[in-house]
Amino acid sequence: MLYAFSQPKAADRHKTQYFEIFGNRGIYSDGWFAGTVHRIPWERDPRFPLAQDQWELYDTRKDFSLKNDLAAKNPAKLKELQAAFIKEAIKYRVLPIDDRGLERMNASLVGRPDLMDGRTSLALYPGMIGMSENVFINIKNRSWSINADVDAADDDTNGVLLAQGGRFGGWTLYVKDGKPAFDYNFLGLQHFTVKADEELPAGKSTLRFNFAYDGGGMGKGGVVTLTINGKKVGEGRIEHTQAIAFSADETADVGVDTSTNVSPDYEHGDNKFTGKIVKIVVNVKQVGVAEKQALEKAGRDAKQKMAESH
Repeated sequence: MLYAFSQPKAADRHKTQYFEIFGNRGIYSDGWFAGTVHRIPWERDPRFPLAQDQWELYDTRKDFSLKNDLAAKNPAKLKELQAAFIKEAIKYRVLPIDDRGLERMNASLVGRPDLMDGRTSLALYPGMIGMSENVFINIKNRSWSINADVDAADDDTNGVLLAQGGRFGGWTLYVKDGKPAFDYNFLGLQHFTVKADEELPAGKSTLRFNFAYDGGGMGKGGVVTLTINGKKVGEGRIEHTQAIAFSADETADVGVDTSTNVSPDYEHGDNKFTGKIVKIVVNVKQVGVAEKQALEKAGRDAKQKMAESH
């Protein structure tokens, strides 16, 4: 676009642009625009099946506000632009178009390539913050654990060791008043908190969190165990978990909980771990073929029940 600053009346150089998100599609070409609204963000279901979407056509050279739909008057032009969209969609690998909603956020459920696919362990170090769910190991719908090697300055060390998500859903492993704790924030509606009955000792130690998943489908609960240097110091239960995602914009962070805080046990913006984190390792149980099929079936059944209830 730089050329346009010195040549405001120059002809466009970018003559074609496609658009697609959640099945909503559009194509701009030489002043013409064709598009279809497949689904509205605040509506649960698509308005039409993909093949039956209603396309609109506008001549932006005469109608910049897209007021006059010309699809019925100029079907040939509409067909031309629809073909142009398919050409661009093939070129930029948009196809096949996937109009699923929440399921798309979980790569393992929809068969999408995943940076963490197949990984059962992730090593983390201080300074690693701002990790979105797409670049963080998936701990949902399975058993998992955290091993944190730390060096506490004294027996009154505080702050977050590792957290993912925020106020409206997530989890956090932290230390308060010298004692380790784990809080699972279910959608901002419920907090399941397990606190150790012993303080983290001064000096080097290993804090372990373990979550034994109940199994039997998506979003189930499980048992939390906390240990310090192999000794069990806390145990409790999480009744249910988030099956699909924690947040579109909150992240996973080492040594601090950025953005909104997962737990009300510590302050927003003032929760940095006061000791030293040597290394943190997150391990997850591999989901087998049978378990994956069960998760996929549970997802389909949940969606069907939701549809039947409306």
